[in-house]
Amino acid sequence: MRIRHPRTGIAVGLIFAASSALAANGIDVTRGQDAMVFGNCVPSLVVENNSMEIIDYLQVDVAVALENGQERVVELKSAYREGVLHPIGVGGKAVLQQHLDTSKALGVGCGDLKTRRVVRTICEAEGGKSCASSVSVQP
Repeated sequence: MRIRHPRTGIAVGLIFAASSALAANGIDVTRGQDAMVFGNCVPSLVVENNSMEIIDYLQVDVAVALENGQERVVELKSAYREGVLHPIGVGGKAVLQQHLDTSKALGVGCGDLKTRRVVRTICEAEGGKSCASSVSVQP
């Protein structure tokens, strides 16, 4: 019969609880700096990968309400969809940007943006699989 030390069980339990808590944090996306590029406002989002998986590709589509009453959808991406990936490692940060060479610019200054809401989120982990972790977005 093998007797284990009671502190060993406690240490293993604490390690398991800590790793479970870290994995539960998921992927957090928050509003980044708006920039003016050629007279157009270009919004961005900041990604913090608190999950236990590497993100190959992340895209968040944001609907932007303009001062004039119009609404436009902006695709903010971690990389070009068909191009070279820029993986976001575990614990890593990245900026999601609008690629002006593949999408239409907003055509207004940053002061003309009233509200923002998330329309769609695409998250792919290694191997093209959907991310297992939850993605929380605050545009």
